[in-house]
Amino acid sequence: MPSSSEPLRTTCCIIGGGPAGIILGFLLARVGIDVTVLEKHKDFFRDFRGDTIHPATLNILNQLGLLDQFLRIPHQEIHRLSLLIGGTEFPFADFTNLKTPTPFIALMPQWDFLNFLASHASTLPTFHLLFEHEVTGLLESSIPGQGPVVTGVRANTPGGLIEIHAPLTVGCDGRHALSRAAAHLHVIDRGAPIDVLWFRLSRRNTDPDNAPLNFNFGSGLILINRTDYFQCGFIIAKDSFATIQPAGLPAFHAAIARLTPFLADRVDELTTWDQVKLLSVQLNHLERWHSRGLLCIGDAAHAMSPIGGVGINLAIQDAVAAANLLTKPLASAARTGYIAESVLAAVQHRRELPTRVTQTFQVFAHSFLQRALGTPGQLKAPLALRLLSPYPIFRRTLARFIGLGVRPESVQPTPTSN
Repeated sequence: MPSSSEPLRTTCCIIGGGPAGIILGFLLARVGIDVTVLEKHKDFFRDFRGDTIHPATLNILNQLGLLDQFLRIPHQEIHRLSLLIGGTEFPFADFTNLKTPTPFIALMPQWDFLNFLASHASTLPTFHLLFEHEVTGLLESSIPGQGPVVTGVRANTPGGLIEIHAPLTVGCDGRHALSRAAAHLHVIDRGAPIDVLWFRLSRRNTDPDNAPLNFNFGSGLILINRTDYFQCGFIIAKDSFATIQPAGLPAFHAAIARLTPFLADRVDELTTWDQVKLLSVQLNHLERWHSRGLLCIGDAAHAMSPIGGVGINLAIQDAVAAANLLTKPLASAARTGYIAESVLAAVQHRRELPTRVTQTFQVFAHSFLQRALGTPGQLKAPLALRLLSPYPIFRRTLARFIGLGVRPESVQPTPTSN
């Protein structure tokens, strides 16, 4: 299909302006690689995205010399996490002993985080962020003896259809990634027994700063403090929204109030189901994250459950590892127009273990949630949590796993600093 203008050319074309895409673009442009990031929306302002910035990500910002500026942006800090199960509170993660400059989880709306990153990346001459560029397909060509190679993308823009040509295209376009679907990459589904209903309720000064994750009466509730309101995640059994919605908003109000009584005086702020957004939770990963000329990372390579809030941070770790491994090959590809698939395989090899371990942890947590959501009455905490919660070593171990993850990445020095 002909484009409406001359093709754009870049060394690395990134599909998706989320955390993984912006970080990867920033890191590559920082060492002089020409990068074009395509974001289909006109800005970053979309609610009900992950707000948790974990210590591993804060370490990356520190290595980039951006941490102090980042922490000046309004945010909340979580130093400890606890679960409220059946009305009894169980502490399960204590970040205060992490050997890191920021031993806490920062809560910040994702649009603030992305605007911060993009503003710094945009000062680099080889970083190009194009809004309202919705990728509609991959460009391919054939190399004799090697078969098809991805050579860029087609995208709809306010000015019409365009083509962007690049030796490497990176899919950072999330759990519904066009990149992985268009490349026919095989998805392995690990299953998820939950969905999440996201909505807002106002916050009072007398409310807790960081309310525990609350499970009881066949549902769960996550409360994310955004200063003057809570971003609320109501956890339900998979596909059960089809029965919750017909029961009506008053029944939903009552379920929220029963689970978290201090919200009872404001549940009627939900006046229409349009204020409630359904997140259909997925837990899956690609068998192979790449094909010739294409690499997928973040949720495009491995869709994560919201358990632990680790999805955004795992995606950023992918981006850092990819930048570390791709910098020299992309510098050569700028001249040759080709990047070896073995280099893309190395990114998957580096990041596959952290992904598998984290998803296995989430599968284990899902088994508790499946039981909890199937218990309409008073819920009893699992025996293991009751036995282990009192011990500091248990809370520190979980904090390290949630906060830093498996195999945390570090930003490599720029070549000119060597």
